[in-house]
Amino acid sequence: MTDTRAFYLARAAQSDREADETSLANVRDRHLQAAEVWRRMAERLLYREKMRVPTQSEQEPSA
Repeated sequence: MTDTRAFYLARAAQSDREADETSLANVRDRHLQAAEVWRRMAERLLYREKMRVPTQSEQEPSA
């Protein structure tokens, strides 16, 4: 799942860059909103990973 989180954060960074590159206020706002949504998705994924209870097979050491 960390790959997915990294993808979300990369998309947020890309949206931030695109916001910086545009001169149109409405386009900049759209990119900044998208960046915020990508960051929230990454935060939610991290929260779910931390709160997830490992299954029994994940808890047992493999022999």
